[in-house]
Amino acid sequence: MSRKVCVVVNSRANYGRIKTVLAAIKKHPDLELQLIVGASALLHRFGNVIDIIRKDGFEPNAVIYSIVEGENLTTMAKSTGLAIQELTSQFENLKPDVALTVADRFETMATAITASYMNIPLAHTQGGEVTGSIDESVRHAITKLAHIHFPATKKAAENIIRMGEDPASVFITGCPAIDICKTCSRELTADLFAKYKGVGPGLDPMKPYMVVLQHPVTTEFGEGFQQINETLEAVRNIDIQIVWLWPNVDAGSDDISKGLRMFREEHNPDNMHFFRNFSPEDYVRLIGNCKCLVGNSSSGIREGAWLGTPDVTIGTRQSGRECAENVIHVHYDRNEIEKAVRFQLDHGRYASDHLYGDGCTDERIADILATASFNINKKLCY
Repeated sequence: MSRKVCVVVNSRANYGRIKTVLAAIKKHPDLELQLIVGASALLHRFGNVIDIIRKDGFEPNAVIYSIVEGENLTTMAKSTGLAIQELTSQFENLKPDVALTVADRFETMATAITASYMNIPLAHTQGGEVTGSIDESVRHAITKLAHIHFPATKKAAENIIRMGEDPASVFITGCPAIDICKTCSRELTADLFAKYKGVGPGLDPMKPYMVVLQHPVTTEFGEGFQQINETLEAVRNIDIQIVWLWPNVDAGSDDISKGLRMFREEHNPDNMHFFRNFSPEDYVRLIGNCKCLVGNSSSGIREGAWLGTPDVTIGTRQSGRECAENVIHVHYDRNEIEKAVRFQLDHGRYASDHLYGDGCTDERIADILATASFNINKKLCY
């Protein structure tokens, strides 16, 4: 009898970080894929990720609406609680043998709490990593709720074990996002930008461009408007096409979006186009061919290492995360940001670094899920 694995996907980043595992579970003879899609993955303003999921051949067993409007600390906490309520009903209906949750977002916490209180074994990817923001606390809390761990790096695995987790439950698998970096063609097509529409003047993917993606930092709530203005003022002085992705749904997203809209209306830049989302493969092509990636997304550190993409990481959101040499860290300061971006543009691409995996994570995780033994009675292992 196949083991039922329920995967919960809640955002564009979630999907890119677990897509190859979904495919591996789906084709594994001893596993049955159950898929729940929710939160910002259902919303138009975050790119209708569910449409991409369905186009890729994954039909959700259930969808859950759990995002409370407002993008502030209160609504983020309420969204977590609402997701727990909705997931409880879906887990009761689907009766999975194991739930798989991704990384460290507030929606991920909802999956972990729900599974734990329903005696459903929990598997967790990307645990043990070190960063800034509330993500740091959420990630380690999920580690303590999880029964099987799929860290991306050796250091992350060591951190999990140092938290008292059973070494036998920790498997260094790499990050599934690297699978896409390894397998998909990085060849650009002339319609890469046109097919995702967005807002702003037309850009030519065959000409040099850089990518900017800056999310709110929840532990610095209220400072996002000023922070994004520093980035805007830094990049406006650089003569290059700019692909700008809208921020995620975390508390403070409205401040970031407000800053972007005000800048666009006041300056009407002729080299800057704003997009909601790209498919996982097109996102790899996007950053795999850009001259520099700027902001605070972990993709510049994770996928960027494999792709050799020059990256400028701004602020505290990725503080402490393992990095390859392609990354420069800067503060929220326009002069510092501009100087680092110009350095990276002059430097060009870096050698590929396999810090976050070898591109073979998907089948590795599926095989472990099919054969592992789960014990929901946890204890400290020091």
